[in-house]
Amino acid sequence: MKSQRIHLIDGLRGLSLFGILLANLLIFQYGIYGKDSITAFSLSPVDTRTYQVLKIFIESSFMPIFAFLFGYSMIKMAEGIERNGAKVKRHLVRRFILLAAIGLLHGSFLWEGDILFLYGLIGFFLLLFLNRKKKTLLIWSIILFVLTSALTYGQLEEPVEDLERMATYITDTNDVYANGTYSEIMTHRINEDPLNMSGSLAALMLLFAPLAIAPLFLFGMYAAKANHFSNPISEHNRYKIGMAILLPVGLLLKSVGTLTLENDWTYVLLSIGGPLLALGYIYAFAYTYTRFSESMMMRAFENVGKLSLTNYLLQTVICTSIFYGYGLGQFGKLGILNSIVLGLVIFSVQCVFSHWYLKLFHRGPLEFILRMWTNFSWSGHIRVKNKQPSYPHVDNQRRVS
Repeated sequence: MKSQRIHLIDGLRGLSLFGILLANLLIFQYGIYGKDSITAFSLSPVDTRTYQVLKIFIESSFMPIFAFLFGYSMIKMAEGIERNGAKVKRHLVRRFILLAAIGLLHGSFLWEGDILFLYGLIGFFLLLFLNRKKKTLLIWSIILFVLTSALTYGQLEEPVEDLERMATYITDTNDVYANGTYSEIMTHRINEDPLNMSGSLAALMLLFAPLAIAPLFLFGMYAAKANHFSNPISEHNRYKIGMAILLPVGLLLKSVGTLTLENDWTYVLLSIGGPLLALGYIYAFAYTYTRFSESMMMRAFENVGKLSLTNYLLQTVICTSIFYGYGLGQFGKLGILNSIVLGLVIFSVQCVFSHWYLKLFHRGPLEFILRMWTNFSWSGHIRVKNKQPSYPHVDNQRRVS
């Protein structure tokens, strides 16, 4: 049973990495601000339609899967640490520090679309909920989901000077990223700010960022404490119902928000539809897993998911080498449909790489470093102490529920 649970979660990680790659290819090719100002680029009719498809089916619906899995894995890791008689929060704090450090280096020296730094920071926020009951986690995830969605109500009209500054930034970015050297691109990425935010405003946004993205993290923690996905076969019907409800609702909300003219409700629809579709994808994958767990495709997703951190950073290295000036210089040139084909090729290569790598090693290089630092052990194993587990919800979860 434990093996099945681990395989399913690994498969979900692989699935999320595939969707994240397709979404991130918009950033790799057009920049983190250019992807949302796509009219600044001369897209063909086919690429325009493909862009809308990515917006509806992919963007903002695979990163939440990663967030869900982060919260889920945090609880399972805490349970494992406690069973070995070690200090849970001490281990998790070390993990979050290194994760944030890797993200900071990733964002500074390679690519502006990094998520690891923010995930490291939100880990500290999630520690506040570590010992909460599963019902508490579910309530907080729903409350924050409703509040953050409601706050997006109202059309966001930017002043003319802000639009002009953004247009200038995108033009400059196109030139620097397509033709610049590594140092020129890094300097542009670190120093240029089209939003012209003050330090205090940036700090305030960073402070409230965990609240905005917390719902899926908390729901993942809830799912772990409720032992969801621990036995895929017995949960078959739950996956089927979740998939049948959440997939069409999420797609409908995102389609309306994407294809209609912007209005006061546009961002509300998108902010609700994205996470709901993510949950729909989670249940759809889990349902498929119950039927085809031994298939080659499922094994491929699992293998990529086992090396999720390594593969995530490898995607950055590969894609920046293709699109940036110090590589093949394809920034803004390849086209969106072609980038999807490229994404399929890259992910297929990662499937093959992960398969052969795991025949030789049990963990990826970055996964092992993170584990070694988390457990403060050269072997990567938790230092076992002769102590009975006392993690509150491990022994009492069934009584609490």
